[in-house]
Amino acid sequence: SCTLLKIKELHVSVCSCCCVFSGDLLVLTVATQETDGFRRFLRSAKHFNYTIKVLGRGETWKGGDYMSPPGGGQKVRLLKSALEDIQDENRVILLVDSYDVIFSSGPRELLKKFQQAKHRVVFSAETLIWPDRHLEDKHPHVREGKRFLGAGGFIGYAPNLKQMLSDWSGADSDSDQLFFTKLYINPEKRKSINITLDNKCRLFQNLHGALDEVVLKFEDGRVRARNVLYNTLPVIIHGNGPTKLQINYLGNYIPHLWMFETGCTLCNEGLRPLSGLQSEYPVVVIGIFIQQPTPFVSVFFERLLNLKYPKNRLRLFIYNQELHHEPHIRTFLEYHESEYQDVKLIGPEEDIDPVTSRNIGFDMCRDDIDCEYFFSIDVDVVLKNEDMLRILIELNKPFIAPMMTKPGRLWTNFWGALSADGYYARSEDYMDIVKGRRMGLWNVPYVSHIFLIKADTLRTDLKDPDLFESATLDPDMAFCSKVRNKGVFMFVTNMHTFGRVLSTENYQTNHLHNDLWQIFENPEWEERYIHENYSKVLRDGLIEMPCPDVYWFPVFTDVACKHLIEEMEHFGQWSGGRNVDKRILGGYENVPTVDIHMNQVGYDKEWQKFLLDYAAPVTEKMYPGYYTMAQFDLAFVVRYKPDEQPALRPHHDASTFTINIALNQVGIDYQGGGCRFLRYNCSVNAPRRGWALLHPGRLTHYHEGLPTIEGVRYISVSFVDP
Repeated sequence: SCTLLKIKELHVSVCSCCCVFSGDLLVLTVATQETDGFRRFLRSAKHFNYTIKVLGRGETWKGGDYMSPPGGGQKVRLLKSALEDIQDENRVILLVDSYDVIFSSGPRELLKKFQQAKHRVVFSAETLIWPDRHLEDKHPHVREGKRFLGAGGFIGYAPNLKQMLSDWSGADSDSDQLFFTKLYINPEKRKSINITLDNKCRLFQNLHGALDEVVLKFEDGRVRARNVLYNTLPVIIHGNGPTKLQINYLGNYIPHLWMFETGCTLCNEGLRPLSGLQSEYPVVVIGIFIQQPTPFVSVFFERLLNLKYPKNRLRLFIYNQELHHEPHIRTFLEYHESEYQDVKLIGPEEDIDPVTSRNIGFDMCRDDIDCEYFFSIDVDVVLKNEDMLRILIELNKPFIAPMMTKPGRLWTNFWGALSADGYYARSEDYMDIVKGRRMGLWNVPYVSHIFLIKADTLRTDLKDPDLFESATLDPDMAFCSKVRNKGVFMFVTNMHTFGRVLSTENYQTNHLHNDLWQIFENPEWEERYIHENYSKVLRDGLIEMPCPDVYWFPVFTDVACKHLIEEMEHFGQWSGGRNVDKRILGGYENVPTVDIHMNQVGYDKEWQKFLLDYAAPVTEKMYPGYYTMAQFDLAFVVRYKPDEQPALRPHHDASTFTINIALNQVGIDYQGGGCRFLRYNCSVNAPRRGWALLHPGRLTHYHEGLPTIEGVRYISVSFVDP
């Protein structure tokens, strides 16, 4: 019924006036299951070299829980049985809970404070009386401190504890709290056993009813909890009752798990190294969930493909609720399905709701004996770190999530705390974690969008089929609530830059390439559409001048050029290249082209932002003293074809300056083409796809479009005025 964990004992005197040594202390706790909270308790005990004896391992717990009194009698039975084997009258016994308890200091301080209490048995004290409020008046009054007994922690000499428990004959489901309370409020029993309470929280800190009293104290390379009401430093911290989130918060730091001097001391413990692994990598089921129209889905699959993890050890579960995204999935699977160990796809036609899909994904891992992890990813997650999966596995936690942010917004995929009604609240350390001022592993109450969970955890603690169901909470909140209630810690790590989450609020699906319209919403737009060398234009002067005052620089990716062409062809309403043009003010065009204006496809605001962000800085660099707001009268895509409009006669542009971007490649997509500046007798005959020509529009740069003799040439043209 018990297991003895021998942790290095200290044998040092605790005070000059007593003969109690730390070696005379034995810590008893009850734990029928090995939970994350229990492992945290043992880690803190080991840190301070306590000797721990665990009672009740392997038993079924029948003692109730903190949400449904009464309960706890099973602890009393186990303690009474364990004390029968202890004959040493000088042995000091500490009985504490374990799942929600951490040590903040060592045996020497504990025993010193116990001796200073000058009683044979000391119980923890509470602000609130429980479970029978009618007994309040029977508690002794105290001059200062807490009046009411807490059964979650007490310390005493073995003979006195035996005497205290001698009358116990209750059931496992009876209340230990009520049993000890009745002993304490009985004056004769209290005096006979010599019981007192730790009224000012010198030994024990119960958090229930005392959250405002407790703060973290960082000092001299140590971190512990401080009771600011009594100015004491409790040795044992107990997250009793509904304060599990608060003990989890304190447990991110105590004992010495994170300090300003050392950072995270826990982060390198218990790792599962994968580098240099001789055997095969663990099998992972990756669950991909598409529940709403989302930008850059094709990019998501590209990044998924680039994860540095053997694909023959990956199984994919793809749930898609959106018809709009079926082509993206089909394209990915057409080229890459065979690279993965297995792929299961659930599409819109199967009419499976999102909650059911999550359970199906979990079952795909639960039912596969080889599966060791389930990696859940919503499709709006940007997988920036190619080592992400390996990093998370190596951290070796039952539940771990990478921290994700939304650029420009104070948003993350985790919450540091919860409000009283179970929604978002900001923890004291939230901003420091988000900003990277504190880096490590953080036990938090809520995560979303992406997490890695061990298959063994899914098969045991989280085997219930209703994990995402709740009458009042959203599915993700319901899931996190049930994970917490099962005692599984949800860790989030910010030790690396992992990625971000896309903004989906303003994503429309009425275009061919809807991602083009995301320039205002997501920085993914720049990564997708702006040339990889654009940053060198301003930083390193990557600008060529093929003709006088004509500047040539990279701005668009090949994908941007392709999407812009396809968007215009999809729209299809090309002008006829005639002088009469009702689209422009006055209805007449002197030098007409076959084109589509940006405002015809609803892209004028987005194009103006593109010009302001990427063309205006180059203009200001190359034409010192000139500043522009990138306002344009005309911006359009021109199509040149030998049998339609192969060239454009000499002309001036109606602009202060013109931006001309080549959208496809000479020699591949077409032959001929180019631009000739007559005044300088200078031509740009081989425009590079994605590169922009920047030149003055009026007076000096009289120019013509050279003939396209084969294929189809596309360019985008913008007439920009201040």
